[in-house]
Amino acid sequence: MKQADAATAPTPGTAPVKTRFFYGWVIVAVAGLGLFFSGPGQTYSVSAFIDSYIAEYGWSRSLVSSFYSIATLMAGLLLPFVGRMVDQVGQRAVSVAIGTMLGLACFWNSAISGAVMLFAGFFMLRLFGQGSMSLLPSTLVPQWFISKRGRALSFMAVGGFISSAFFPPANAWLIANWGWRTAWTTWGFALLVIFVPLSYFLIRNKPEDIGLLPDGACENTTAAPTDTSPAMVASAPAREVSWTLPEALKTRAFWLILFCVGVPAMVDTGMVFHLVSILGHQGLDITAAALVLSVVAMVGFPTSFLVGFLVERVSARYVLAAGFAGNLVYLMLIQHINTLQLAIGIGILWGLVAGIYRIVFNYIWPDYYGREHLGSIRGLAMTAGVIASALGPLPFGIAYDFFGGYTEIIYIMMLFPALAAVAALAASKPSASQLESDRASDANMAAGH
Repeated sequence: MKQADAATAPTPGTAPVKTRFFYGWVIVAVAGLGLFFSGPGQTYSVSAFIDSYIAEYGWSRSLVSSFYSIATLMAGLLLPFVGRMVDQVGQRAVSVAIGTMLGLACFWNSAISGAVMLFAGFFMLRLFGQGSMSLLPSTLVPQWFISKRGRALSFMAVGGFISSAFFPPANAWLIANWGWRTAWTTWGFALLVIFVPLSYFLIRNKPEDIGLLPDGACENTTAAPTDTSPAMVASAPAREVSWTLPEALKTRAFWLILFCVGVPAMVDTGMVFHLVSILGHQGLDITAAALVLSVVAMVGFPTSFLVGFLVERVSARYVLAAGFAGNLVYLMLIQHINTLQLAIGIGILWGLVAGIYRIVFNYIWPDYYGREHLGSIRGLAMTAGVIASALGPLPFGIAYDFFGGYTEIIYIMMLFPALAAVAALAASKPSASQLESDRASDANMAAGH
């Protein structure tokens, strides 16, 4: 029987390139490249084109903004389907398909000639760029790492930071010198010539596909051992239990974490959207708002590295609760900023919190629910985040029109990180033994019927 099983078992392949180190680090680099190439669909990139559209076609800013918000919301609602596809066919095939579609979306946006095309272009950019190209790396890297997952996600995040720093000035230069249509065409060719081929040749869905285990343990004696030890080889297969999405939905932790995901998506999006106006009420101009956001990015970059190593040693829920405490503090203080020095101070605190969120929300899902069905789980979580972010700016605008300022709405918004901190502390890791017991019970019931 064992011989028959061995004869029919799939033979692991080999890594596409030989490395002296664990191949998972190549996967981290490709995942970081994926985050970088999500840029064409991110707000920090798309925003550079808005004035060109308005100038050329005479559209109102409110029309363009409404199209963008609705397209973002619609794209977010489709992310669970993308996540399910990842679980079914793997990150490699989906990365090639999504990279190709995002490249074609860039070509589409280079040919915009009417409002309907604009809306369709926004929808494709947000679905394939901001949504799917962010989802794929966050599900790929956890397949390759367990004990070193935090640091791997930290290195992956570099691609996102570089993207946010690169695309705005690159777009400005391309638009100024060659026009907005050429700018979109450039990113379409870059995706099809760089990202898509590298994804096809370098991505492997999981280490087992090339005879390894997460973190570099050997799955069989024919695979070259890298970054491993006998203890790791013996323990790696039993270190993680994977939950299906329906099983995860039955746990209290899932809904508590989902609430935590939505809080910064809603609160911080609203704050960023109205930041110029918020600071303007305190005597500061647009320069101060730009300075705050720049400091947030600069501080968030090194913070994410530290947090990546921290969550390998400290429970992610405690780190997340600390982030929400910081969130609460900068919401309290931002109402009293009246100098550039204070603006820098708020930017530093905000950047620390942003660095925590960036890593913990990528780390906690595979840590709690395993690797096998991560696409479906992360897809639903990203949808919740997108919906929350789409709703974020609205209450600030309503409050401003009603009260003539932001003090009242900021005090209301402070309730959310306070509640989220409690939710994070209460979101203890679900019991794997309880899951196995429930599965055994379900199997017995099914057998009885």
